[in-house]
Amino acid sequence: MSSISVVIPVYNADLSLENLYLKLIPAMEAITKSFEVIMVDDGSRDGSWEIIMQLIDRDSRVRGIRLSRNYGQHNAVLCGIRAASFDIIVTMDDDLQNPATEIHLMLDKLAEGYDVVYGVPQRVEHGLLRSLASKLTKMALKSAMGMETARDVSPFRAFRTKLREGFKNYNSPFVFIDVLLTWTTSNFASVKVRHEPRRAKQSNYTLSMLIRHAINLITGFSIIPLQIASLIGFIFTLFGFGILGWVLGRYFITGTSIPGFPFLASIITIFSGAQLFTLGIFGEYLARIHFRTMDRPPYVVGQVIDKT
Repeated sequence: MSSISVVIPVYNADLSLENLYLKLIPAMEAITKSFEVIMVDDGSRDGSWEIIMQLIDRDSRVRGIRLSRNYGQHNAVLCGIRAASFDIIVTMDDDLQNPATEIHLMLDKLAEGYDVVYGVPQRVEHGLLRSLASKLTKMALKSAMGMETARDVSPFRAFRTKLREGFKNYNSPFVFIDVLLTWTTSNFASVKVRHEPRRAKQSNYTLSMLIRHAINLITGFSIIPLQIASLIGFIFTLFGFGILGWVLGRYFITGTSIPGFPFLASIITIFSGAQLFTLGIFGEYLARIHFRTMDRPPYVVGQVIDKT
């Protein structure tokens, strides 16, 4: 079996890290003798970093990276990916919902010749609004990734380390690992895995965060909003010509024009709304260009601890 780097983004997880370690290490030892566990503390405000340091003291296979502040899950994962030393990278959450005993299923599928394998939960319990937001995110991912695999995307994934070469120079605060992986390969697969109930903490993803996540995905890695803006402009241009034809036709046929201020005000409001909507889309893209010209990094490492 190939050597494996397990990357875990950590945020306010002091209640789950010890149990995660106790479950992960035996599962990895059953798979391979050559592995490492990289825990990336994404600016936690609890005792997560202290626990990571304790685990490093107990086990030299554990490595710890502490970011200077909270940058977001995908940014922390990118940091761990760039620090990985082995042939295959496995990413998983810190909340014990991704069972370590299911890692071998993804690795077995990866051995069939795939480059990326997702562990898709057999069943996930969410409220109605959270489920709708998750579906919106999946739609955004599909537009950004350009493939049906987007519906199976999850933070529980295994992929070949060489894929990071496709985004080694990526330097932007807007990071989406699954989209970056498509820059190197289209050879994706998925397997069904167990999904444990959340015990130690609440999800860090609120409904508003998921919606914003989807908007960032679409505007950051897709031109679909610009195409929608062009389509809206084309439709309202046709609508304007239609109104003009109606006004001229009524004048030449009946000899009267369209009376009334409400009609004129309604037409102006419709066109003004369409213009402001498309300007908003352009503004989103300009904002991303602005952040990239600032050369703002996706993360800044504050401290690194390992025994290698």
